Amino acid sequence: MSARLLCLGVAVEDYVFALPEMPKKPHKYRATDFTTIGGGIAANAAVAISRLGGTAFLATRLGEDALGASIVAELEAEGVDCRLARRFAGCRSSLSMVLVDATGERMIVNYRDPGLPEETDWLPEPAELGLAGILVDTRWTGGAATMLRRARAAGLPGVLDVEPPVAPATEAMAAATHLAFSRDGLAEWAGTEEIEEGLAVAAERTDAFLCVTDGADGTFFRKGAESGHVPAFEVEVVDTLAAGDVWHGAFALALAEGRDEVAALRFASAAAAIKCTGFGGRAAIPDRPQVESFLMEHAA
Repeated sequence: MSARLLCLGVAVEDYVFALPEMPKKPHKYRATDFTTIGGGIAANAAVAISRLGGTAFLATRLGEDALGASIVAELEAEGVDCRLARRFAGCRSSLSMVLVDATGERMIVNYRDPGLPEETDWLPEPAELGLAGILVDTRWTGGAATMLRRARAAGLPGVLDVEPPVAPATEAMAAATHLAFSRDGLAEWAGTEEIEEGLAVAAERTDAFLCVTDGADGTFFRKGAESGHVPAFEVEVVDTLAAGDVWHGAFALALAEGRDEVAALRFASAAAAIKCTGFGGRAAIPDRPQVESFLMEHAA
């Protein structure tokens, strides 16, 4: 039976434009490629979990509009269980404009309706879905804190994808068993740009497993007094859009399947690396055989 995970957070529609380089002035620019595809931190992680052989549930807030219907339909086509994708009348679903340059770097402009309800009383207990793990983002901090507290109480891994702004996610960070930072997220929380120093500061504040992803420089981690580094895999980068989301989904899945943290970091790094080799964000998320084959080819 596949591991069952709940992803909670944002789901959007991405409008992705490929350009030779990032715009620097307010002129007109011509894209070299374009695609429209579902996106969002938690939603992409759920798709990654599904493609990698897990069972993914998505708890998210959407508008009662055509865009929301499209987002849900695409997720369900990916095998994601959307029974907890709530749609609210009078609200608008989220969307992003994404620019990807020739090096694969991306720039994102996102809109999320500030009127989406904050209530969390409809969120489930982990046992109701037979969950083996929970992954949340910082885009709905109340929901994140609620589900991470429930994960701890149930003895399950509860992973928080920590991106700025960090301050609103204080309660969620206190409840998480695993804090997976972006470099900017760690810098904001720890007050330093130095990764190892930042992890040391963070370790004084929490008993959670700590790690920070740093693109091509790999992943740095700290567990109690132990620290280490998992190198990134070298690939030809086409598009980094959704790579971090895939990383977090793969990491949470590996933990839910019983892998130790270092093995989970390596599995996540492989999944994210493969994603970076294809254009179109979510479209390039790999499946389980691709990742396992990649890891065998890159065995230490």
